Amino acid sequence: MSTTMSSDEEEFFDDEYDDGFEQDDSMDGNDSVSEPDIIDVMSPSIEDAPAKKPYDVAYKVRTMQEIMEMQQKEVRKVQNLLEVPASTAAILLRHYAWNAEKLQEQFWNDPARALLEAGLSPPSSPSTSTVLLPPSSPRHPVRSIRNTFSPARRTRSIPAAPGAAALASAFECSICCVDYPKDQAEAQTLALGCGHRFCRTCWTEYLNGKVQNEGESARIQCMENGCNRIVREEIVDELVTGNVSKKYHNLLNQAYVADSPSLRWCPHARCDYIIECKTPRRMLNNLVPTVTCNCGRDLCFGCGFADNHRPVLCKIVRMWEKKCADDSETANWLQANTKECTKCQSTIEKNGGCNHMTCKKCKWEFCWVCMGPWSEHGTSWYQCNRFDERSGIDARDTQAKSRASLERYLHYFNRWANHEHSAKLDADFYKATEKKMEQMQNSGNLSWIEVQFAKQAVDVVIRARITLKWSYCMAFYLKRNNMTELFEDNQRDLERAVENLGYSLEQNIGDTGSIAKLRQDITNQSAYVQKRHDILLDDTLRGYLEQRWQFSVEV
Repeated sequence: MSTTMSSDEEEFFDDEYDDGFEQDDSMDGNDSVSEPDIIDVMSPSIEDAPAKKPYDVAYKVRTMQEIMEMQQKEVRKVQNLLEVPASTAAILLRHYAWNAEKLQEQFWNDPARALLEAGLSPPSSPSTSTVLLPPSSPRHPVRSIRNTFSPARRTRSIPAAPGAAALASAFECSICCVDYPKDQAEAQTLALGCGHRFCRTCWTEYLNGKVQNEGESARIQCMENGCNRIVREEIVDELVTGNVSKKYHNLLNQAYVADSPSLRWCPHARCDYIIECKTPRRMLNNLVPTVTCNCGRDLCFGCGFADNHRPVLCKIVRMWEKKCADDSETANWLQANTKECTKCQSTIEKNGGCNHMTCKKCKWEFCWVCMGPWSEHGTSWYQCNRFDERSGIDARDTQAKSRASLERYLHYFNRWANHEHSAKLDADFYKATEKKMEQMQNSGNLSWIEVQFAKQAVDVVIRARITLKWSYCMAFYLKRNNMTELFEDNQRDLERAVENLGYSLEQNIGDTGSIAKLRQDITNQSAYVQKRHDILLDDTLRGYLEQRWQFSVEV
């Protein structure tokens, strides 16, 4: 985003702010400005994608040009309200993460502090310029163009109006130590409002490094050591060009999207669209905000997941992915298939049929079945008749619980993974279906539209499998009650319908004997799968709003 203003606007003085930004006595500085407690999900400002059901969210797909226009609009509003230059308004908004209400509250409560924290006010000490002094003077540190602090030539700071003293005579840049005659100093050097002047060559190299190497944009500071003055956007545009300038503005736009809770980048490759959704974050506990980008792909606005994970809440998706990815299940397997020596707690795996175990580490002898000392088994030899002895009950209980927990996890994980794998196979089958559609079209003298039923059926199967996949994730965390049984009934009905349709597609799609009958059969099954799919989603998502679901974890 670019704004236009004269170069004189960079020169700020304390008295300028005292005169121009006096706090209005009619405004109560203690009144905080907060967002409304209730924000309408069906925001009228996002009318292009109206919500159709209570659990759907209204959203709009934005282009980069629209994002830039949104920034400019907000800058103009703050500029007019606070009566500041456009560049000042932009820096203030970026400092307050584009929260105009918070900015106004802080600004009217304490204008000087708001400007200082945003990097706009001059230093508390008099503004200075760096001028050459005799070699005996102490070194004056400046911020290096490589973002380190390096000693310049022997200089010292003397009071002066911002940017004025250095232009009264020849100027030496305190970074590169190049001398500029009086008649060239103004054209070849540059100072921010803080008055710290350096040559344009050093400024350009410094800004290139900040953008290219460090990825900075909105908070690039003055090169002077300890000065937090922010470099205006116009200064950067004047000094950097080409790919650096392009990257700089891309970084500004990325920061704007990242700061806004109502904006999110489409996560899919080679897509530059941005999704705008006004649904408050606090409502996401009861919603799964799935949206469709203009690139044709689904995503979750709540967590940024690059697909549709309905009917599962974002928090549960994160827990499930972590559970599947970390080593916790490996530990469960070890606990279920190995045991610890009751003496030294070393892990032991049974590799034979004998229940008489001897720990290789401490030589302790115990029974694999009851975990009790082997010496208590007497003449029972390798048949344990002490299974209920107290010495082994705790160990057996822990073992049984671990095994049951692992079996339960694997039950849901295997079905989750199976539907994920099947959806990928169905996507591959989709390509083969297109060839068979051509065969049906040629053999039956049908139009291209008349054979689209096969393609549409594959689409229905893939969508249903994705929903079934995530339904097993949800089922894993659900507490057992009557509502859970209803959920599993809907899940079972959808799964059965999907498998029947999938089988019909694989076995019969190549049969060109009776295309009319095949089309009718596939169409009917597709409609039934879609119906069962809608029933499962509708009941589950409404259940969140009605708070019918109880989970074994906190959501």
